[in-house]
Amino acid sequence: MMSARIAVVILTYNEEENIQACIESVDFADEIILIDSGSEDGTCRLAESLGARVVSHPMVDNGFAGQRNFALQQTEAEWVLYLDADERITPKLAKEISAHIHGAPQRAAAIKRESVVMGQVMRHGVYRPDYVVRLFPRTMVLWEGVVHERAVTELPVVRLKAAAHHECLTSWEQYFAKFDRYTTLMAEKMQQKGTYTNGVLMHFHAGFAFLQMYLLKLGFLDGWLGFILCQYHYFYTLTKYTKLLELQRKSRRDT
Repeated sequence: MMSARIAVVILTYNEEENIQACIESVDFADEIILIDSGSEDGTCRLAESLGARVVSHPMVDNGFAGQRNFALQQTEAEWVLYLDADERITPKLAKEISAHIHGAPQRAAAIKRESVVMGQVMRHGVYRPDYVVRLFPRTMVLWEGVVHERAVTELPVVRLKAAAHHECLTSWEQYFAKFDRYTTLMAEKMQQKGTYTNGVLMHFHAGFAFLQMYLLKLGFLDGWLGFILCQYHYFYTLTKYTKLLELQRKSRRDT
């Protein structure tokens, strides 16, 4: 029986600081493919020097889901593993992935991520460990969603035991760059879904978001950094609804 091949797909945009460690963590892959949406730094050049194949593809209306679906057309490998540039596969997880793709029956797999923020492993709150479904037979998955996209598959999903490392934040500058980009995308998504907000609702959602992360999700156990991140989650939620409110007003002016 022919051995199953696996392609690792990494979506990138200006990830020069992250891409080397990401690529080096997946040296078990038969193929590493970057789907790059217009990096202006050395991301693509560095990735190619490390043996990855770079495919330039602009981020269009279908957002991150569109990028992930496009990647499926760029390989003939039997399996695909999706990674973000700030994620790292540990040696223990690499062995588990290899066993999974050679096992039977075929199943999709969710990977546990342990988030690292400013050098601190987060156990609770906004950046508590989570599971993301990322490993699929190539022909058995499609993606949907502009941001916070999700995989659609008919296969059962199992959780792998070993964890990946998610170096999600190394500076506040990086945080606020993502903050602006993601709140805009989320506001646009909410508008498309017909979500309504007003001055009262937006503050209610933001207040609940803080309480949920700080108290219900135990963010206070992550110390001062956990408190700060929960505060910023309040402002993240408030900002995305503020942007939605502006989109609503613009839509009314245009009609």
